[in-house]
Amino acid sequence: MNALTRDSNAWRLIGSIDDIPTQGARCVENGETKIAVFRTADDRIFALEDKCPHKNGPLSQGIVHGGCVTCPLHNWVISLETGAATGADEGRTASFPVRLDGRDIYLNLQQGA
Repeated sequence: MNALTRDSNAWRLIGSIDDIPTQGARCVENGETKIAVFRTADDRIFALEDKCPHKNGPLSQGIVHGGCVTCPLHNWVISLETGAATGADEGRTASFPVRLDGRDIYLNLQQGA
């Protein structure tokens, strides 16, 4: 799961859900932007820029739990759905819409926030 493959419109096929371990992540690159694609325990898929809003820690190397990921550098907890820091921490990383078609994962880069 290293390159983006063009699909119709803004949605791009990036791989299969089977490419991502449960409660893990894989990265894809879009130019200079690295995007972490996460799989939760209940097989939900989310995509965030691979930078914690605190010190740019690699979220793809964090711990996935529930609907969040904990940054491996300073334990900030980031919502997988919104990219926002939770609790008393403030900040946000870009999030990207994803959709599943069977077991294929599509990523929309035009709607990143």
